[in-house]
Amino acid sequence: MSSNNVARVLVVGGGYVGMYTALRLQRKLKQELRQGTVEVIVVDPEPYMTYQPFLPEAAAGSISPRHVVVPLRRVLPQCKVVVGEVTAIDHDERRATITTLAAEETGDGAIEVAYDELVLAPGSVSRTLPVPGLADVGIGFKTVEEAIGLRNHVLEQLDIASSTRDPAVRDAALTFVFVGGGYAGVEALAELEDMARYAVRYYHNVKPEDMKWILVEATDRILPEVGPDMGRYAVRELRGRNIDVRLETRLESCEKRVAVLSDGSRFPTRTLVWTAGVKPHPILAASGLPLTGHGRLKCTAALQVDGVEHAWSAGDAAAVPDVTAEPPAKPDEPPALCAPNAQHAVRQSKVLAENIAAAVRGGPIVDYAHKYAGSVASLGLHKGVAHIYGRKLRGYPAWFMHRAYHLGRVPTFNRKARVLAEWTLAGMFKREIVSLGSLENPRAEFELAAGTGRHNEAS
Repeated sequence: MSSNNVARVLVVGGGYVGMYTALRLQRKLKQELRQGTVEVIVVDPEPYMTYQPFLPEAAAGSISPRHVVVPLRRVLPQCKVVVGEVTAIDHDERRATITTLAAEETGDGAIEVAYDELVLAPGSVSRTLPVPGLADVGIGFKTVEEAIGLRNHVLEQLDIASSTRDPAVRDAALTFVFVGGGYAGVEALAELEDMARYAVRYYHNVKPEDMKWILVEATDRILPEVGPDMGRYAVRELRGRNIDVRLETRLESCEKRVAVLSDGSRFPTRTLVWTAGVKPHPILAASGLPLTGHGRLKCTAALQVDGVEHAWSAGDAAAVPDVTAEPPAKPDEPPALCAPNAQHAVRQSKVLAENIAAAVRGGPIVDYAHKYAGSVASLGLHKGVAHIYGRKLRGYPAWFMHRAYHLGRVPTFNRKARVLAEWTLAGMFKREIVSLGSLENPRAEFELAAGTGRHNEAS
């Protein structure tokens, strides 16, 4: 016991695995939590969980940003939620070092938390490459802030193009480059292109054909999760919408607002969205726990860190053997691993919570086993692709399946009802095409007034 005979479970990360594990522990250990013999602490830099599959629709304005996130304190009332970041872990001593907002303000330094059971679920971070200019102009697409910022940015580019007579400025404003052909890149591009094509009907001097939308993918296909046939269909669908899909192509540089591709093409652009993969969170390397060659935690099928007691993981951070996969063809080949996606993360969290509850109470633990059901992807309003249980869907049926699946998976009845209501209203009314760029710098107006002594419009 960490202190005063209280078994403390420390959950690092409030994403899919972290939130769902803590939510399940609330139910499994309800009596212990009420009696104070068990304590569950959830640590995350943000006080909410982001449902990332809805980020493209939030960027397109189909869903309100506040309905894409789930407040941790509301759904985890029996847990202690700490807004901060775990910077170091000493598992031999079972202690974690946490930097909180208060520690940064007061300068008191980080706090140390003792634990009995550790759940490492920090998720992943964007994987960047040393591309010249990328760090200066690139836009990510992993957080709700980035999604809304990108929406405002795209609409702002339409305003710039509409208000200039300089053809170079106009061309750069209307050129949108997305790097990465996975879920995030394809869905973000498709939804935003849909939105922008609708928005330009309200601009007297901008037409849909004036815009250039470019998808850059280093491999020979996009959306590998939905299979090669649906991937090829997605390419045809995007190209049919005049989207330039460039396969087996890399971004060489993006200095001075010019995207240079490996095929020699050059595109002056004010918008470069980087979605070319993710990498494990840095805290995994700092934990001292066993890692794979790709930087993920080596785990057993029971979601325990391999060879380490009282340490658990799942989701993006964990390399979990897929017990439902066919055995390797050769004895020296490594066993198949569960894909690091939301489908496995949500299901793994259920087994993870059951096993931690069993460890706290002294019961048996079980292995995680789930046969991959398939994937769905949206290609904009009423368009999509899906490969579910061997069945291939495209167009409207796939889009409907995409919405139905994720509506069922988004946490809490509150969020399900709000998202469904927004979709219903969106079908009855026109799209919103307002850019609220000031949200990114809300004090700009006040700072201007304070610095000049008068409102900027009074000059």
